Amino acid sequence: MEKKNVILMLPELLLILLLASCKHDPDLSALPVNPDPPVPTVGCDPDSVYFANTVFPLIQSSCAMSGCHDAATAREGVVLTDYYRIMITGEVNPGNAGDSKIYEVLSGGGEERMPPSPAQPLTTDQKALIAKWINQGAQNNACTETNCDTLNVTFAGTIMPIIQTNCTGCHSGASPGGGIFLTNYAQVETIATTGQLMGVVKHLTGYQPMPPSGQLSDCQIAQLNKWIANGKPNN
Repeated sequence: MEKKNVILMLPELLLILLLASCKHDPDLSALPVNPDPPVPTVGCDPDSVYFANTVFPLIQSSCAMSGCHDAATAREGVVLTDYYRIMITGEVNPGNAGDSKIYEVLSGGGEERMPPSPAQPLTTDQKALIAKWINQGAQNNACTETNCDTLNVTFAGTIMPIIQTNCTGCHSGASPGGGIFLTNYAQVETIATTGQLMGVVKHLTGYQPMPPSGQLSDCQIAQLNKWIANGKPNN
């Protein structure tokens, strides 16, 4: 794997780590524990994939949980808790998804695929988004939606993609978080009916804030609200 592109992408703090990783595992302790998130650009380019909006929530939900690739477990030396650790331990090669280890395992099959069974594998669309982000340079980027569509909210086209990106990774498999499954309409409708869905995403008092990657955007919360107000249709 080439390191030149990665070095150009990351702060000088990572230069020594990346050079050292050619010979042995890098010392991740030199990285900040809670690095600052990227400053969002105004308006989301529909042709771009943004790390903070899409890639990080997806990896956080599907990979960076306890027992897998959180900081405490660091399974096989891979920690996927923030941009810098994803880039280094996920062996991301900006501009070349096919030569990036994280994409190889996420798009693999059989016993080698990640996340491992019985957790749900990433969808074809989710894999394509991660590949596109890498091929676009694997930037630590973010955007703020300026045109939020709350008029044409459907379960299949709006709600389930939000759930799949931010929630399904933790809420599927043999041991779903909190014993809650969020893999299909019936399961999402049930948790929405109890009020728990909006309680956790709005970070209301008495509810555990979700998702772990950070609060949903104002637009996503508005779309969830609209779907519930419309009677939670399976459309």
